[in-house]
Parts: sequence; structure tokens; C-alpha cells
Amino acid sequence: MGRNMFHYLTVFFCVISILAPLSVGQLDYSFYERSCPSLPRIVRWGVWSAYRNDSRIAAALLRLHFHDCFVDGCDGSVLLDDTNDFKGEKNALPNRNSARGYEIIDSIKADLERACPSTVSCVDILTLAAREVVVMSGGPYWPVLLGRRDGLTASDKAANEQLPSPFEPLDKIAAKFTAKGLDLKDVVVLSGAHTIGYAQCFAFKRRLFNFQNSGKPDPNLDSSMLSNLQSTCPNTDGSNSKIAPLDFQSVTRFDNSYYRNLVNNSGLLESDQALMSNSQTADMVKSYSSYPYLFYQDFAASMMKLGNVGILTGQSGQIRKICGSVN
Repeated sequence: MGRNMFHYLTVFFCVISILAPLSVGQLDYSFYERSCPSLPRIVRWGVWSAYRNDSRIAAALLRLHFHDCFVDGCDGSVLLDDTNDFKGEKNALPNRNSARGYEIIDSIKADLERACPSTVSCVDILTLAAREVVVMSGGPYWPVLLGRRDGLTASDKAANEQLPSPFEPLDKIAAKFTAKGLDLKDVVVLSGAHTIGYAQCFAFKRRLFNFQNSGKPDPNLDSSMLSNLQSTCPNTDGSNSKIAPLDFQSVTRFDNSYYRNLVNNSGLLESDQALMSNSQTADMVKSYSSYPYLFYQDFAASMMKLGNVGILTGQSGQIRKICGSVN
């Protein structure tokens, strides 16, 4: 326990020193210190209550935060239900029947409305929740700047266009990151979130049976892993919604085994294994596979960058009373 605490403190101070300039605009680490001092406790308890019942919720909340920030910025738009005025992100192709965790954010928001009415934004709750699940899963701690405000609309079209796809080549994924002010290193680092969670068979099945329309499996995929995956995901439409772990070594533990898998040609998604096809990204993968603390430090730094993409502050947006709808 002492070693873990030392690790978290080391990462905390390293990240603070590296990313201090990100204290931009009207965001502040202590934004709610006076207006809602119970915020950290309420979020932590709400997340822990969900996590202890279902450890898979860690990957779900982390993914929800990523999908929120990557579509027109971190503004809680992924949480909005469809209305007569817009078709939102919940039913966009990358989220439909796969995005989870909405009810946890809604529950935490309800608790906060009782404690601090109309004070804490839904996007800040989601940003904090993503940090909490990483720590609970054994990953690094990072400080979260607060003061984001919630957006007023959402777009399924934007989600379909802006979110990276596991079927896209690395250069297109990198271009989508660049459009958000992120870089190739962030692609490699944030892909490491796949150390926890599962993917549905449809997201990787073509690697198993018809890689690049060859009629054959991906020749780079480890043979024993291929056999196991073909058993889990037979080549029928009925297996599309079955799931397999993104990191078969430690599906519920946040660590660096994801990168060791890539080195051993055991990445699940095409977009994961593609990181070994580029010399620059492959070098980073190898470094993270050997030095877990380097990965933890860089993951914390990239998550801080992600959490500041396209934010609303000041009088922009609003503080929603219910996360699924605008006031």
C-alpha cells in the first residue's frame, strides 16, 4: 500500500510540473472548493458503489469520457438524450448498444443536486469519474482541472465522423487526434486504456476470418489467440454482440500488459496492433511494455490534455440539472 501511494504521489507531482500551463481559461483545481466541498466524496462514493458491483464499469466510464471529449469537446454532450431538435450521440454508431455508464453519472448528479443544487456540471462529474475508475483499477492518479460547463446540444453525425474507429488505419486515427490538439504520442498512450474492458466481436471479427478481404485470418495475429477468438466469435452474425477482453492478460487491472500484448502480436483490435506497424509508435509501445511507471506518468499527462479539449467555461453553456437533458 505504501509503495502504491508513493507511486501515485510521484505521478501527481511529475504531471503537475509538466502540465502546469494547462491551468488555462477559467478552470481551476479547486473550482468547487467553496461552492460544493463534498464533490470529491460524492463522486468517489458513487463510482465505487458501481465499481464494486461490476468492475467492467471502469472501462465503460473511461470510454464514455473519451467519447464525450472527442466529439466537439468535453461538454457532456454524450450524456444527452435525443430531442425534437437534435439526434444525439447516444445512438451514434460508435455508441449504440455499447456505451454504458449513463445511469451512474445520472445518480451522482442527483446526489450532487441535493448537496449543491445547480452547481456542478455533468461534464466535470464525468471527467472526475474517469479518473476515479482508473485509480480504482490500479492505474495512476492525476489532478483534474474543474469548471467546465455543459453543452446545449449533441450530434450523432459529429460522433460518427469524429470518433476514431477500430477499422481505420493508423494515419487516419492520428489525423483525428491532431484535429483535437492531441498528437501521435497521445494516440499510443490513450490506446493504453484498452488494458481494461471488452470489445464486441463485430469490432475485430474480420481479423479472424477475412482480413483485408483476403478470405484468411490476419497473419500477424498470434496463432493460439486466433484459435481462442474464433471459438468465442464464430463467423456468423449471431456472434457479433459477444465480447472478448481487450487485454486478455489482465482485463480488470489497469497496467501495461496491453503493450506487452502488442509486442507479442496479441492485440485484439486492428487499430491496436497497427501501433506496431509504424516505427515511431512501435518504439513507444516497446518502452511502455518495459516501463510501467513511464506509461502511468504519460497516461496521466495525456488524460489531462484530453480533459481540456474544446471546453466551455464562464457564461458559455450551462450547468444542467439533469445530465440527460438541457435545462
